[in-house]
Amino acid sequence: MTTRGERLFNHALLVVFALIAVFPMIGIVVQALKLPDDLDFSSFEVAWREGHFATYLRNSVIVTVITVVVATTLSIMAGYALGTMRFRGASVVFLLFLAGLTIPTEAIVVPLYFDLRSMGLDNTYAGLILPQVAMSVAFGTFWMRAYFRSVPPSLVEAARMDGASSWTTLWRVLVPMGRPAILTMVVLTTMWTWNEFLLPLVIVNSDEALRTAPLGLSFFQGAHKTDYSLLMAGALIIAAPIVIVYVFLQRQFIAGMLSGAIKE
Repeated sequence: MTTRGERLFNHALLVVFALIAVFPMIGIVVQALKLPDDLDFSSFEVAWREGHFATYLRNSVIVTVITVVVATTLSIMAGYALGTMRFRGASVVFLLFLAGLTIPTEAIVVPLYFDLRSMGLDNTYAGLILPQVAMSVAFGTFWMRAYFRSVPPSLVEAARMDGASSWTTLWRVLVPMGRPAILTMVVLTTMWTWNEFLLPLVIVNSDEALRTAPLGLSFFQGAHKTDYSLLMAGALIIAAPIVIVYVFLQRQFIAGMLSGAIKE
């Protein structure tokens, strides 16, 4: 049992690290609003108009939503199969998914671009979505397999004794129970997909209308190198959606992280 002094020290340490983490965000807000001399929101209006962020945010929403939905569905099914079923070659299949976690994007982006171009998928939504689905499924399968392996086998056996098929057991019994783990995976996949920069930079190389938000912010930065208030306003516009997602799902995210979802 921790003493009162230890608790105070732990809280003080947490406050210090919280201030270190929040300080850069405070600087961005101050620059964007032109504080402390004045409270001016005009930088957001100018950045929104000149940066074409409406188009870029729309592209990011499309890519992120489709990627997260498809990757989550495939990850749940693959994790269920690898976590609860015993079949020949299961270990090899799981190792193939793990291999997807070990290969950095930088190592495959050039051959990936030429493969997509040969299929006519460069400068398309499909070219942006398919690679990110593949990368997300690698992590998602690992995550969900760990969750399904933590489920008591008696629960699955009881559902089957009641006449439930594997499909019914998955979607009506295990998925509702695994909501914290699934939402944690959704939040992580959403953040990774939204913040992805290298793939859009390479794949969307000649169609400005398909640029995603981080890529659009990079070009906006190149055009306004010295106007810091505009740059900070643009950065806040791009960061706002993912911050909102995290704020609404933070409880489920933390619950998933603490519930033993990655327990083997």
